[in-house]
Amino acid sequence: VHGAQAILCLKQPFSQFGGPTWCNAVATLAVMSFQVVSGIVRRQPVARLALTRTFASGPNWTKVEEIRKAHPNNKSMKYFAQDYYDSLSKHNQALLWKCAKTGFENPDSNLGCYAMQPADYDKFAAFFDPVILEYHNGAPTSVHESCWDISTVGDGGVLDVSKLGSQPLSMRVRVGRNLTAFNLPGNMSQNERVEMEMALVPVFEQLMKKYGGSIYSLSPSWGDGPNPNQISDAKYNELVKAHVMFKDMDADAYLKSAGISAHWPHGRGCWQSEDKQFIIWFGEEDHLRIMNMKVGNRLDEVFMNLRDLLDTVESVDGVNFAQSSRYGNVTSCPSNLGTGMRASVHIKCPNLTSDGTDRKAKQICAPFGLQVRGTGGEHTPIGADGTIDVSPLGRLFIKESKIVQQLYNGVENLMAAERAAGK
Repeated sequence: VHGAQAILCLKQPFSQFGGPTWCNAVATLAVMSFQVVSGIVRRQPVARLALTRTFASGPNWTKVEEIRKAHPNNKSMKYFAQDYYDSLSKHNQALLWKCAKTGFENPDSNLGCYAMQPADYDKFAAFFDPVILEYHNGAPTSVHESCWDISTVGDGGVLDVSKLGSQPLSMRVRVGRNLTAFNLPGNMSQNERVEMEMALVPVFEQLMKKYGGSIYSLSPSWGDGPNPNQISDAKYNELVKAHVMFKDMDADAYLKSAGISAHWPHGRGCWQSEDKQFIIWFGEEDHLRIMNMKVGNRLDEVFMNLRDLLDTVESVDGVNFAQSSRYGNVTSCPSNLGTGMRASVHIKCPNLTSDGTDRKAKQICAPFGLQVRGTGGEHTPIGADGTIDVSPLGRLFIKESKIVQQLYNGVENLMAAERAAGK
């Protein structure tokens, strides 16, 4: 009934929640409220008792200490304090351990932790705050502020890289967002992942009225019924090769440990606009990765196009993004808190990379807060023609407009250095 609310109790087998039957598990009971609004089923948590993995003896504190000593950059284990853990209830101990255990199972982690619910950053602030402040170079009084106004950047807000001596660039700007109505990906059951995908269909239908395009889903089915948007393996591989769809997450040890890749490929897929410039991933590390990408000269166009797309998504009834009063947009990984934004360009630097490495480019970019990596992402090689991927490192305690300004200034400095290296 339109506008009606009901309470639904769901008892799920452990396998649906990614929890092994051999562990001592918190009783599985998901208590949820559903409200039908304009045809969209929106789940509103009343009392969410998510399944968590816990062990009879709790964390191995001897091993935790060994990791601290051997891997001092592992922030999860650095700040996973036994006195704080012991002060929590058994239920909250299990939840906190689920957030932190990626750093335990992957000692070489830099962060090593993920939030499982939007409220975790507040609920477990004694653990997350020091992790976040160290990673983002914040202070105890730091509070994130958002601003998309780029009118004072470049030429009155026009960021034309051709004026910097650059050829048209492959440009991409994306943001991560999560919905308040669902657990974060590391704590979702298979049913919840599919439920979220189905709840997003009305959003994509609204987007297709404005931008056209198609929904590409990997889910084998929608519960008891067929999935009308399911694609073949061949189509999936085609989309991955075109950098439209994300790769098999279950092959990532960090995401696997955090439970984020569980139940692959259920609840995973993307929408792409007719002109192929707008893409929204669903079911990856965050509920949504919203992006605009194109080849051109105007960086400001990509930035503002993304803002328009984000506004359109947020205007759909039932879409509410998780927010923190201190950390801005809530993301699964603390590294993406705040703006949740990554803005990048692929730029050719054959002179700076003539030795076959990006070493010189990194030396130029580092002082400006920019990251240089291969064209296929982190830990991938540079292009054969000297193409590198450049993006600002900052996400939190930095405004969106500042991120784009850093990228524009980075292109300017790289082009100057590239010309000088060719003389």
